[in-house]
Amino acid sequence: MKTEQLSQAIHVVGIELRTTNLEAMQTIPPHWQRFGQEEVLAHIPAKLNADVYAVYTHFENAGLNNTGLYSLVIGAPVPASAEVPAGMVRVVIPASQRAVFEVEPARFDLVGAKWMEIWGHTELAKTFIAEYERYSADGKIAISIGLQ
Repeated sequence: MKTEQLSQAIHVVGIELRTTNLEAMQTIPPHWQRFGQEEVLAHIPAKLNADVYAVYTHFENAGLNNTGLYSLVIGAPVPASAEVPAGMVRVVIPASQRAVFEVEPARFDLVGAKWMEIWGHTELAKTFIAEYERYSADGKIAISIGLQ
């Protein structure tokens, strides 16, 4: 784990799923399938790059914990002024102090285990505002958690 300061907000446009941790194993995999099958990336205008962001936000208990409903938006980073296509949403990852956890490159199968490790870091003062997975075009995977 490393910490970093995200100096500017990141705007992400993509498709949204409302779910809970209790339902996640049943709801998140089909959401990723939809993202691929519908070629969502190809329909996002003004992408800043080819990275894919999976943003966890709109927590029912924002600022407190990740129990209850939250949104998972899978999409791409865009300029703040970018238009949002029909059927998609925009979410904003605010400028903030972050804890960043690397996942072995191209090992999507290890992301869930990394989340389990992150949840075990009870010493981290997590914000539960906008957490995200970043899948870089070069295969790198990182999970970024907002810190208070």
